[in-house]
Amino acid sequence: MENIFNPIYRRDYLAGYSSAFNPHLEYNQDLYSEAYNSGFNLGRLEYENMNGHITDGIPLRILTRKTLEEFMLAGILGMRVDFHGYNAYQIEIINRWYQSGIEKYEPDFGFYLQDILEYNGIEIAD
Repeated sequence: MENIFNPIYRRDYLAGYSSAFNPHLEYNQDLYSEAYNSGFNLGRLEYENMNGHITDGIPLRILTRKTLEEFMLAGILGMRVDFHGYNAYQIEIINRWYQSGIEKYEPDFGFYLQDILEYNGIEIAD
C-alpha cells in the first residue's frame, strides 16, 4: 500500500470509495489501481453495513452517513420520521441512529428550531 498522502494515490482511493456506494456498478478489480481497489473495498463494506448485502437486493432508497445523521437530528428534535422506501435491515439501522438522537433529546431545541423557521416564514405541518 502506498502512502495515503500521495495525491495520486489519494485521488484514486477516494474515487474507489465513492463509486462503491453505487450498487449498480459492475466492478472488476483487475481494471483499477491498488488505491482504487482499496477505497472501493472500504466503501462497499460501509455501504453494506448501512444498506445490507447487495446480493440480498438493492433497496429503493440508499442510506448514507448524511441521511443517518439527519435521522439522528430528527430524534434530537423529537420529530417523526418516514420509513417509506427502506427495507427491514435499513429500518433497524435507522432506529439505532434515531434512538441515539432521542437519548440526546432536548425539548428546547424543538422550540428554538420552530422559532427560527417561523422567523424565516417556514411553517411545519403536524
